[in-house]
Amino acid sequence: MSLLKDALNDLKNNVKDKVPAEVWQTMSAATEALRHADLAKKALKTGDSFPDFTLKNQHGEERRFSDYLKSGPVILNIYRGGWCPYCNLEMKAFHDVLPEIKAHGAQLVGMSPETPDHAKETAQKADIDIDILSDVGNAISQKLGLVFTLAEELKPIYQQFGIDIPAFNGDHSFTLPMPATYLIDQQGKIVYHFIDVDYTQRQEPKELLALIPQH
Repeated sequence: MSLLKDALNDLKNNVKDKVPAEVWQTMSAATEALRHADLAKKALKTGDSFPDFTLKNQHGEERRFSDYLKSGPVILNIYRGGWCPYCNLEMKAFHDVLPEIKAHGAQLVGMSPETPDHAKETAQKADIDIDILSDVGNAISQKLGLVFTLAEELKPIYQQFGIDIPAFNGDHSFTLPMPATYLIDQQGKIVYHFIDVDYTQRQEPKELLALIPQH
């Protein structure tokens, strides 16, 4: 088993051991409801064309996605927010392979609904020097078919955990993206995707290296 998956499973088991059984049941049921709704099947996937867009990065600078593609393929990692420990583990795993991603001629870009200031904190926490695009309101993730609204029964649980999603995202919609990883070639075509309604499951960064198109 890979290092990231080991870390994610350890975290998941640790949370399960610490929270009351009924809380874990509620959280698990919410994930299963998303799976039952076939949410992931409606998202953009391998073979689809990736839309162009412009968003601000964590420094408040506007970035056009097609500009990244001018210099090579792009791995776009879409995460829920810096408040999510699974997202932070994933970001650190990407940090570890970033030199190899660059050696393969690709770039890594992050995207999240959190505000630029919070995106900056996420980058600093992971010690990762990449652009993190602030998709406030999930406008772009909505076009990708990734967005869902947090279940009502999860809101008090998140509050108990000290997670204030409106404060992180700068709105009160309680919308989030399913975590997703896209590998996009220079023509804007998705050559690989990973999407799972279960936010405890993530793409293993090292597995992407062999899939990066040569240019």
